[in-house]
Amino acid sequence: MKDRLRKLSKQTFIYGTSTVIGRFVNFILVPFYTNVFPPSEYGVIAVIFAYTAFFNVIYNLGFEAGYFRFASETVGNEKKKSFSIAFFTILLNSTFLSLLIIIFSTELASLTEVNNTSFIVYTALILFLDALCLIPFAFLRLSNKSYVFALIKLLNIVVNVSCNLLLILVFRYGLEAVFISNTAASLLTLLMLSPYIIRNISFTFDKNLYAEITKFSLPYLPAGIAAMLIQVVDKPIIQFISGKEALGIYNANYKLGILMMIIVSMFEYAWRPFFLNHYRDEDAKKLFSKVFTYFVGFCSVVFVLITIFIENIVRIPLPYRGHLIGESYWGGVTIVPVILLAYIFLGMYTNFISGIYIEKKSRYLPLVNGVAAALNILICFILIPHIGIMGGAVATLVSYLVMASFIYFLSQRFYPVQYESGRVMVIILIDLICLIVFFSLLNSHESFLIKIISCIILVSLVVYTSGLYKAHRLFIRNQ
Repeated sequence: MKDRLRKLSKQTFIYGTSTVIGRFVNFILVPFYTNVFPPSEYGVIAVIFAYTAFFNVIYNLGFEAGYFRFASETVGNEKKKSFSIAFFTILLNSTFLSLLIIIFSTELASLTEVNNTSFIVYTALILFLDALCLIPFAFLRLSNKSYVFALIKLLNIVVNVSCNLLLILVFRYGLEAVFISNTAASLLTLLMLSPYIIRNISFTFDKNLYAEITKFSLPYLPAGIAAMLIQVVDKPIIQFISGKEALGIYNANYKLGILMMIIVSMFEYAWRPFFLNHYRDEDAKKLFSKVFTYFVGFCSVVFVLITIFIENIVRIPLPYRGHLIGESYWGGVTIVPVILLAYIFLGMYTNFISGIYIEKKSRYLPLVNGVAAALNILICFILIPHIGIMGGAVATLVSYLVMASFIYFLSQRFYPVQYESGRVMVIILIDLICLIVFFSLLNSHESFLIKIISCIILVSLVVYTSGLYKAHRLFIRNQ
């Protein structure tokens, strides 16, 4: 088991390094935007990229998941058939959808209150280019080419950030710079992936394989739409109820939860090919249980550190001007711990979904994610008028909690794993205590020593309970 845990740790570290560095470089844009654009203009960026994230799922059609599942069981030319079926399906779908968006760009600009047609056209191009990169990136992950994956991802972010800084600071572009930069980065990514596309294309059409992949993949479309609704629907609702300024404040503080999202993302990059390669092992379920405990423990350490010191973090001065987050955005800092905790539950969902994947029970995903998405929308409309942007954060937390709970019970029905439930429940309790500490010390600027002491105690409890203090043994080969 140690060798396999070491392998997962190594893959997660490689994916994580590119994701952490990339997201960190990308995060530079948040303080940059919040110190350059007023909340109302930053709200425009937030709402467009909220819709972009939603449409990414529709462009995908669930075929990334289908490719993963079927390519993991095939070799040689059969693997190329899986690649080609997924890639060409996404290509045709993306071409149709992007042309549709461009044709109706004027109407869409008016409908979304963006009032700039060029933003919509750029968004259609970004969606098209990003969709064509999905299957090549999946191929790299399935082939354990994590270094190539990491390099391409890093270059994408570097180009994006560099173009943003150049266009805004040197050429004095406004919001349009954001969309030009993203388009350039996406185009470069596709060009770098093109050799892998060419090598894996097969023009032999297997009707039966297409039917199998489609049957497995399509349930991921409504499931993916529902999951993406949870991530983005709070933003247009906040804009509708509270306006663009409130949305700008919400989105800037929401992004402070980015570190937990990075951890979940980099784990998912390594986790999916890992469990597909090891679920046939004799002790696979014991292995998956230990992975889950370590994952929750590590996420909780990060949660405690950020939650306790978030008020201090947002006030970090920047060398050029302003702070890490512009002062006009500080009023929304209270949502950060709630978003961090929400992403922990999303990470639990990512762990539990392995059983659904392994047993090919994807037809249940639309129901699970659909219930959570409906609940998210309902809570947003109930709470936002009364408690403002905190209502959106609470809706996100409740939705991910429901998703994790439902998928746990479903997965246990088809692929039961004996998780270390007692340890995990204690860790979650420690996280809740951390929330209480945060709100108790809120706006208390004379409590830094208390924060340090609280942080040391809570982190120590998490490390001991999860067994993280033993994790270093994974990297000692002679034990």
